[in-house]
Amino acid sequence: MMHGALEDITKAVGNTPIIRLNHVADGVDAEVYVKCEYLNPGGSHKDRLAWNMVRRAEKEGVLKPGGTIVEATSGNTGASLALLAAVKGYKCIFVMPDKMSQEKISNLRAFGAKVVVCPTAVEAEDPRSYYKVSRRIADETPNSFYANQYHNPANPEAHYLSSAPEIWRQTKGDFDVFVAGMGTGGTISGCGKFFKEKNPKIQIVGVDPVGSLYYDFVKTGRVTKPFSYKVEGIGEDFFPTTMNLKIIDEVVRVDDKECFLMTRDMTRLEGLFVGGSGGAAVAGALKYARAQAGQGSRGKGKKKILVFLCDSGNKYVSKIFNDEWMRENGFLDDQPGLGTVRDILHNQDGRHIVTATPQSKVREVIATLKKLGISQLPVVEKGKLRGIVAEVDLLRHLVTGLKTLDSPIGELVESDYATVTLDTKIELLQGVLNDAKVAIVIEHEQVAGIVTKIDLIDYLARPPAKVTAPAEPAAKAAAKKRNGSSRARA
Repeated sequence: MMHGALEDITKAVGNTPIIRLNHVADGVDAEVYVKCEYLNPGGSHKDRLAWNMVRRAEKEGVLKPGGTIVEATSGNTGASLALLAAVKGYKCIFVMPDKMSQEKISNLRAFGAKVVVCPTAVEAEDPRSYYKVSRRIADETPNSFYANQYHNPANPEAHYLSSAPEIWRQTKGDFDVFVAGMGTGGTISGCGKFFKEKNPKIQIVGVDPVGSLYYDFVKTGRVTKPFSYKVEGIGEDFFPTTMNLKIIDEVVRVDDKECFLMTRDMTRLEGLFVGGSGGAAVAGALKYARAQAGQGSRGKGKKKILVFLCDSGNKYVSKIFNDEWMRENGFLDDQPGLGTVRDILHNQDGRHIVTATPQSKVREVIATLKKLGISQLPVVEKGKLRGIVAEVDLLRHLVTGLKTLDSPIGELVESDYATVTLDTKIELLQGVLNDAKVAIVIEHEQVAGIVTKIDLIDYLARPPAKVTAPAEPAAKAAAKKRNGSSRARA
């Protein structure tokens, strides 16, 4: 064999570089670095996962010669499995949600894989969901291996055995914070376990999109109502067993617009052609760094933050890097759309936020609901949201005879709500309120407001307000700086 040549393309997985961010992290009191996993041959970090899942399946006799690999995927795991299958002679069937880019679907079919597309806007347990459809196909296909990345321990193990040791060798352990998007949990759980074993002081920070379950569950312990969002590859509407939430020190939440604008800035300002989950991870890392500075960590030496970039921008050219698609979805500043939750709260004419505590008496809450003419209250303890209490719950428990007017409401708190941010788009909010009683607005982990269906109707029925000029995009600001123009610091 030729000296220096690799046996096949699968041997090219790994040894991806770590790069320092310079422009998008300007003004942040931290050194921010990125692990460029999108440079793997399959275009993402899932190459490591595919290698480990197939290795294990072959070793255990689950995957036999001529077999078919079946998987539910947002595209990247499928691409990595398809690459591996091409080398090893396996067939592939992949099931994807319909919000995924056409590039991802075409990429899988280029490898000869069969692709089945399922609706995104259904519950995980719905027989039409891509989780359920993939399971059914695996059961019906002879000599098949169901990769099952959401529940396969080979997922986090891949990063424990491959990604994390590689990062440790490259950095010699010289970093303070590891940031990764929260999807199946394989990356953050596997890497987090390795890093904590090496240095328990390293902070593991997860980034979760608005609409996913993780953020609210970590912050409040409650399973709130998930809703659809545009960014691909991170966030979940159920809890994979491959996710170890106990190893995570902090969760930062980002919205679609933040993800996509940062993704574009990463390419235009840093030369890093990454996908939306990479933009999300960097946006979350910068939020985390600014929050830490605001809590008094400034002056203690700059923290070194390492961000995991999952996949390449090649798979999002028709979406994130397409101005027309961005405008149609209201993600460019010259196309404001219907507005945001911030606009609805402004429309509420200074309405004060009224909350209860778990210790509040039933009679007190009933009196508040009656006085204000509302049907539910957020329940807050020590400044943190704990859930909501609704008049129907108060009535039900009084009817049982087990509760009195002087009983505390703590046991009546429920999770029939979704949480949004001030920047959540109205177009998304409509879908949220179809499934949840109310949307509770969270800003800096505090309750900033509450939005009901009637609030949304009232807002949409009013004449459009004058649109405030948007903030200058990071790309334009950085360009001005390079041309010698002054720029306000964040």
